[in-house]
Amino acid sequence: MTVYVTESLNYIGSGEAPFIREMSEVTSNMWKYGWDERNGGNVSYLLNEAEVAKYIDIHRVLRVIEPAFPVDALAGRYFIVTGSGKYFKNVGDDPEANLGVIRVSADGERLELLWGFKDGAVPTSELAAHFMSHIERLQADPGHRVILHTHATNVIAMTFIHDLDENAFTKTLWEMCTECLVVFPDGVSIVPWIVPGTAEIGRATAEKMRTSRVVIWPQHGIYGAGNTMDEAFGLIETVEKAAQIYMLIAPHEIKQRITEAQLRDLARAFGVTPKPGVLGRTQ
Repeated sequence: MTVYVTESLNYIGSGEAPFIREMSEVTSNMWKYGWDERNGGNVSYLLNEAEVAKYIDIHRVLRVIEPAFPVDALAGRYFIVTGSGKYFKNVGDDPEANLGVIRVSADGERLELLWGFKDGAVPTSELAAHFMSHIERLQADPGHRVILHTHATNVIAMTFIHDLDENAFTKTLWEMCTECLVVFPDGVSIVPWIVPGTAEIGRATAEKMRTSRVVIWPQHGIYGAGNTMDEAFGLIETVEKAAQIYMLIAPHEIKQRITEAQLRDLARAFGVTPKPGVLGRTQ
């Protein structure tokens, strides 16, 4: 990632911006949950021009950042993203050092920094996975705005001992909490272990995001997508809670569980359609 021309910060009451406050809150919560040690985790939040322009001079570009790949499908779009190597525990105290508001240039070839990333900071190294996932989620749902990546402890633990077949993994999670089928009827997707920060893992994650809002990276973490910060965080929170229950009961004899018939009753009651291929299978 190449960076050109560092200038002074484009600060116009930015500390009051709701999107900066939301980013500070969600990163703080994920760190407090123990999901984002050191500089683990990253977040990207799609913004509209009007909400950015209310707090930041969108005509003043502080720096131009050249991404590792063109993103013409996101040309002209605005995002607030976490920085590379930044610690989530520090975001609330100094958002300008740890977050940045960027705009994809009109030709999709560059990123224009409008606020934040002071002292030469740059966007998360997982930006490829985020942008590729945003592209896919926007096609699936035009209201989509948020991608969260975090190292959810029990989800990671579960990938060591559970079959990584997506349907089997999904069914186990649905059986852990009554709310799971309702919250993520589209199930979870899983990619193979791939070196993080690469275009390869970005493409693999985005491909799964076409049909699923949750993508698990074995022995690494989880990606979650949503229309709002609360929705995306709540989605990951629910998957992690189910994984936690699984890890608590896995060593023990299971005397009862939520049955397939009950899962189908649940789906009918809440008007959701379970991911095809999950129910009606044996584990």
